[in-house]
Formats: sequence, C-alpha cells, structure tokens
Amino acid sequence: MCGIAGIFAYHVDAPPLDRDELLRIREAMITRGPDAAGLWISGNQRVGMTHRRLSIIDLSEAGLQPMSGEDGKLRIVFNGEIYNYKTLRAELERKGYCFHSQSDTEVLLNLYADRGPDLVHALRGMYAFAIWDENKKGLLLARDPFGIKPLYYADNGNSFRFASQVKALLRSQKIDTQPNPAGQVGFFLWGSVPDPYTLYKGIHALPAGSTLWVSEVGSRQPAPFFNIARTLSAGRAACPASREEGFEYLRAALLDSVQHHLVADVPVGVFLSAGLDSTTLTALAAESSSMALHTATLGFNGYRSTENDETILAVKVADQYHTTHHTRWVSREDFLNERERLLKAMDQPTIDGVNTYFVSKAAAESGLKVAISGIGGDELFGGYPSFQDIPRMVKLLSPFNIAPGLGRLFRRVSAPVLKRLTSPKYAGLLEYGGTYGGAYLLRRGFFMPWELPEILGDKITREGWDELKPLMKLEQTTHGVMSERVKVSALEMNWYMRNQLLRDADWAGMAHSLEIRVPFVDVELIRRIAPLLTETFPGKRDMARTPRRPLPWEILNRRKTGFAVPVREWLTQGNGRQCGERGLRGWAKQVMEM
Repeated sequence: MCGIAGIFAYHVDAPPLDRDELLRIREAMITRGPDAAGLWISGNQRVGMTHRRLSIIDLSEAGLQPMSGEDGKLRIVFNGEIYNYKTLRAELERKGYCFHSQSDTEVLLNLYADRGPDLVHALRGMYAFAIWDENKKGLLLARDPFGIKPLYYADNGNSFRFASQVKALLRSQKIDTQPNPAGQVGFFLWGSVPDPYTLYKGIHALPAGSTLWVSEVGSRQPAPFFNIARTLSAGRAACPASREEGFEYLRAALLDSVQHHLVADVPVGVFLSAGLDSTTLTALAAESSSMALHTATLGFNGYRSTENDETILAVKVADQYHTTHHTRWVSREDFLNERERLLKAMDQPTIDGVNTYFVSKAAAESGLKVAISGIGGDELFGGYPSFQDIPRMVKLLSPFNIAPGLGRLFRRVSAPVLKRLTSPKYAGLLEYGGTYGGAYLLRRGFFMPWELPEILGDKITREGWDELKPLMKLEQTTHGVMSERVKVSALEMNWYMRNQLLRDADWAGMAHSLEIRVPFVDVELIRRIAPLLTETFPGKRDMARTPRRPLPWEILNRRKTGFAVPVREWLTQGNGRQCGERGLRGWAKQVMEM
C-alpha cells in the first residue's frame, strides 16, 4: 500500500514540470507510505513520477518505486497488492522475462510489456497504478474493478496530474479548485461524494474498473473493463448440481480468497467484530495460516454491556481460534482529541469511517501493517434489509409509475408535514418507490432530493442534479439484470460499497499507515460464486458455515445489529441542548466544512 503521484506536461506549450510541486504532492501522502520515498523525472522535464512506500511485499530496496523496466523504457508507480503475482510471474518467466526483485510491482511492469493495457484482465487484487511508456510517449492509468484503491487526476489542457488523494493534488496549487455542484449535491444525497466527481471542478476520480490513456494530445475518456452487474449475472456451465455441492464449492471459493489475501512478507491481522462476516474471515484465516493471527476489536464506553457491545463475543471468537487479540476502547474524549486529525485524514467528506479510523489505530499500535476487513459480505451474501425491502417496495408501488404526476403531488403536499413528524423519505414513496433505482435512493439516500435546495440553494442543486443524473444512473446499474437479489447486490456494490465503505477503509487505514484488505471484494471470488446465486442461496448463514471449525453458537444466532458508532451522541453530549437534526445530518455539515 502506497501513495503515488505524477505529472505529464503533454502539450507542446506546457511549461516543464516543477520538481518542487511534485514533491509537495508526494509529501502530502506521507502516512500512506512512511517506509521510503522515490522520485523520477525524465531528461526533458516533461514527465515525473513519485511514490511513498509502505513495505508489504519484498521489503528490500529492490522493491523501491518508481520502478523501471529492463531497458528503461517503462516506468511504474503502483499502489495496492496483486494477489496472484506469483502465478503471473511464473508465466512471464516461461516467456523469457527477467526479474530483479520479488515484488508484485515488477510483475506489473513485465506484464504490461507483454500484454499492454490488457494486463488488467489478468490481475487479481486491489490496485491503482500509472505506467509511463517511453516508446509510445504515453501514460496508462488503471484502477481495480471495485475501486478499492483510489486514483484522482486533473487535466488543465496542457498538463496532466494524478495522485492517490484529492488533498495531495490540492498541494499542486495549479489545479482548478472551483466548487463542483455535482460533488456537493452527491455528498448530501448519499453521505459521500460519488465517483467520478469530487468537490472540485478540476479534479476527477478514475472510475473503478477503468483505464485511462494520456498521450501527447491529452487524455482520452476512461475505458471501463469490468462491470459488477454483468459479472454477477454471468453464470458458468460447471454449476454445482446440488445445494450441498454448492456449499462445498462456496467453501472452496471463500477459502481461496482468504488465502490469497494473506499473501504478505509482514504479519496480517483481522478486524474482528461480533458479526458473521469478520468472524467467518477470522476462522478461515486461522485455518489457512501457519503464522500467529492477530485480531482487533473496537469497543465504545457508551455501549458497554448493551447489544452494541462487540467486545465480549469478539474475545470468545479470538479464544476459540487462538488469535493474539487487541481490544481498543473509545470514549467521547478520545473522539474529541482525535477529531481534527480524523478530519484532516478524511480525503473527501463522508458521514462514515469513524469506526474504521479507530480500529485501524488500534491495529497499527499493535504493530500491524496489514488487516483484513469484512467489507463486502453483506453486499455479496444479501445481509442488508435492502435485499427484502427494495423488491417488496417495487412490487407494491410500481402501479404508481403510470401516474408520475400523482407521486410528485403527494411528495410536495406531504413533505413539509412528514419532515416534522418522521423521516422525510416517506414523502417520496409514490414518486420513487416503484423502480429499483428510485427505491434504492429512498433506502440509501441521506438528504432527499427535495431537501437539497435548503442546504445548497436552487442553482447549485439544479446544476449538480443535472450533472449527476442519479436516477438514470441507478437504473443503468441494474440494466439487463433479471434476478431481484442480483439487482440489489449490484446497487449496493456500485454505490454504497464503492463510494463509501471502500473509500472510508482507504483513508482511515492510511491515516495510520495500515493496509486494509477485503477478501469478500475479490474478482475471482465473485466469478466463482455467481453461478450459485439464487434468491436465497448462498446467504450469510451459508457463508458462516464454511469454516471447518464452526463459529460459536452465540455468533451464529446473534441478531444482526450493524456496527454502531455513537458520533451523534458525542457531538451533542454536554452542550446543554440536543441536536434537532436526524441521524448524522449535523455531522455531515461539519465534515463539509473541513
């Protein structure tokens, strides 16, 4: 895990790149890579690449970046991990490629020399990388299929800049930082800024599962190479014949993913809660690894001895699977003491990530550089209430689709009243609830569309909404998908998981120089599980049955509670009044001012 950045002064009239600018961008990402730093600038001062290193695979100097190919014609900076790099290396060696390190970075470099931009189809991992091709006088950027690793860029018409963080690019001081209405509307609509937007007009996210080619005539449009919905819908011919065979197939696929995510030259730990996802990963990791396994759990003083207290059952799981366990208790005072550092680390505004920030801090303080998270389990195995609620809502309310004016009228009349009595979402049921995209917006939306003008004003709201086109894009997410379950899975993975959970894991982990890995968010796992998917199988309990040594009874039969963080209570406690806004709406306004 690292921080990468670069500048390509591609236009003939562009000034040579500024070395100090490139270093400013790099040093803004020091927590992403405290172990080493590298810099390369071409002889003509037109291309520069830089890197901050967190050493995980090949800890020697042979793994330093920017890394060059055998003849110096290729250069790479890379953030992430390629879990199948040893298999790819063996294939390349059989073709005659030479290696001078044990790193996955060098595998990427030789794989590009062999396959060009098509290398992405062979990769299993989380990644964001840039490769300078001297022969083609061009720059290739790529981001992994799920967007686990971030990559941002800015193109002002003569120079192209990229980095792992928005805040790092801001150090350039040569980027258009005018507010982007789409980014602002997107944040208040979802609680996070949806890709490819940021809060700034001049900075864009490379979409997940895309490549981007930049040549001497500038940057092309991002080229997608992966689609979640199509992958989930694409079964294979060799589908298991029975449910029991399907279960064994599921176990093999999960175990394979966990084993790949344990690949490292440093110890790997697990974020352990009392939920099925993390306990299953802990059990499979303990089954797979010969090394001592570390686990970390977060406890909140205000939740002691309540159903939201994860620590007691987590200790039971740790004892059963013989892990070295760490519990970190967090109080309101801890939150307030860390608040400014947390907001500074938050690369883009988000209403979530506080829990990941503190559990990452605990893992890092225990000496870990790598930790496994259960992100993606609910999205893949149907663990959210949305898997029942959204299809039910659509069936019930789809008749109102033939009279859209009625839904709009109901919303306009009821919204002012309902806002004072209950959730404002109820006002939109007839207008939005009859389609999967609209129902999902009601389920996951933060502020509702009709509330945005009160926050942002009519002009910004209108411009941002017109650019975002959220309802159209939500419907595109499930286009051609027949299965109700796969529709919801595709929506949750593309929107909530990509734009919030994975992004929060990145910035919160990197704030403490900790790499967070997500075995449930794995290309090969999803390809293998896709043929099994029915409306009811495999579910969370099927997943939880896969370890050879069963999970504790209390875990298997615990009611799903989600992972609660008392941020709202911390913000309002002791100030003499209670915040009048629902949920984390007040916190959202605070992080927008960071």
